[in-house]
Amino acid sequence: MITIYGIKNCDSVKKAFQFFNEHAINYTFIDFKTSPVNHDKITQWSQKASLTLLLNTKGTTYRTLDLKSLSLNDSDKIEWMAKENRLIKRPVIEYSENLIVGFNPTQYEGIFLS
Repeated sequence: MITIYGIKNCDSVKKAFQFFNEHAINYTFIDFKTSPVNHDKITQWSQKASLTLLLNTKGTTYRTLDLKSLSLNDSDKIEWMAKENRLIKRPVIEYSENLIVGFNPTQYEGIFLS
């Protein structure tokens, strides 16, 4: 089972949808806006992917909150992502025991089409 987490109007999430739809791969979508992920879920993710990868430091929310100036430790990063899911790099895809963060068509082909 494939679960995609993100925001439906995010360009990277749209590209992921397009990839899965073009290859007739079924998935479930969880929208951060209507079903926010909590601290426990983000902690689980952090055991499969680094927080450096999960935390979107290039996004508007990160800059607006001026988080760079706070020198966040790992626990702080998880807390902020739980409070503001828009800080999570998108999409986050749970597949089997894997966690895939971001959109990378080459990576997707290797994982989902092999």
